Amino acid sequence: MDKNIINMASTPTDRPDFQSSNAQSSTSYQRHGRTTATNDHSELQVLRRIKRYLLPKDFAISPALLDEIVAGYDIGDPLADALAAEHIRFSKPLQHTILSDSPNSDLATNPSFSALTEQFRSHPGWFDPKLAQIGAVAYRRYPLMLIWLLRNVALMAGYSIPALSLPLIQTGALMHDALPRLMRTYAYILAVSEHPSSDMSTRNHNKPIDQVLAIGSEGWRQSIKVRQIHTLVRQNLLKGKGNAATSVIPHVDQHRNPDGSWNTDYWGVPINQTDMIATHLQFSLLIMRGLRLLGARISTEEAEGILHLWNLASYWMGVDLDRLPKDEAASWEWLYTYLSIQQLGFKMGQPLAKALHDLPRQLMGEDNRRGRFVELVNASVTRTLVGDDIGDGLDLPKSKIRFGVLSSVPILFALDTARQHNTTVAHKLEAFRAKRQDNMNWWLKKNDDYYK
Repeated sequence: MDKNIINMASTPTDRPDFQSSNAQSSTSYQRHGRTTATNDHSELQVLRRIKRYLLPKDFAISPALLDEIVAGYDIGDPLADALAAEHIRFSKPLQHTILSDSPNSDLATNPSFSALTEQFRSHPGWFDPKLAQIGAVAYRRYPLMLIWLLRNVALMAGYSIPALSLPLIQTGALMHDALPRLMRTYAYILAVSEHPSSDMSTRNHNKPIDQVLAIGSEGWRQSIKVRQIHTLVRQNLLKGKGNAATSVIPHVDQHRNPDGSWNTDYWGVPINQTDMIATHLQFSLLIMRGLRLLGARISTEEAEGILHLWNLASYWMGVDLDRLPKDEAASWEWLYTYLSIQQLGFKMGQPLAKALHDLPRQLMGEDNRRGRFVELVNASVTRTLVGDDIGDGLDLPKSKIRFGVLSSVPILFALDTARQHNTTVAHKLEAFRAKRQDNMNWWLKKNDDYYK
């Protein structure tokens, strides 16, 4: 097993050996209040680990990438935003137009709707369904790890960045009704990674899909729905209609304009191109890396497949394909650069972190020992894989046995090795995975028609 897997997760004292002279000599990228100098967070554990284990030894932050990231703050989703400006809700008409192959009489001449129809009618030429399926199978192979990493790495890590937290706070997302919000997000990553041999494609009342992210599949439908939701949220925040943060975050920390509207000079456009790419990498790159750290054997081809899978999902969600990193190495360079210039503010993320952290005891009872134990395990995953500095900032508890989460490494590594070399073991593990996945979908089976 690669020793770096353990080292990366268990050495919080590694020292930085990088400062970008190019980035330090120029502050042209600091056009928004949210943007810091590239060396302001050089002590952040997650940056030190990315630099030490995942970037080339001669890596230096690219001024061109800095400018591209910052320029993306001011760009939302032009096609969907144009429809929103005309008060058009496109989700249902778009699905009906494509699946019934009948033009919508009211929208047939709308250029933005026509462009969206072409985008969703068929897969782009660059999409490789075989590669995407390889990624989807690997992504869904570890259901317990998947939910662990979604909530304790992908989401928790994002809560340390105010620019990502503020839209969630202002809309109430993941703060009020944290369980439904979490499970809806979980349902989306399941929908994106659904593949022909997965249990959902043969168990529900819908027609089994013939390939990953097939036209008309649940992942396709949810991408359209979520894109519309993001567009409506973006427009409402720009108009100053997001008021859920009023009693939680001081007005001055939200940096609103004098009239109460969203401050684009400070934050950029809400749910902008750059932040959507960061979310794309949270769900793909960070979860994939977390699986490897916890002992999963993710091959180079499987890693490429996971990124390819999410490239299509992100493209459907309105991300400009030219802005997406092209491979895993470029993804780490992009993420390192992005994290280096984000203003950190744990006060903004603490309400979100607390809502997510407190879920087990809310479900099991305040005095339930199992609930407290699950909370400690979840916090330990965040601290071990993301860093104690972020764990402290989000006010997560610190357990004396926090590194116990790494006990999964030799177990999962051994099981994955056996799976690769023994078909009987592979079938038994797949049966266990399907049963475990079904158990974890309990909330969705109660509340989502697709899973009932």
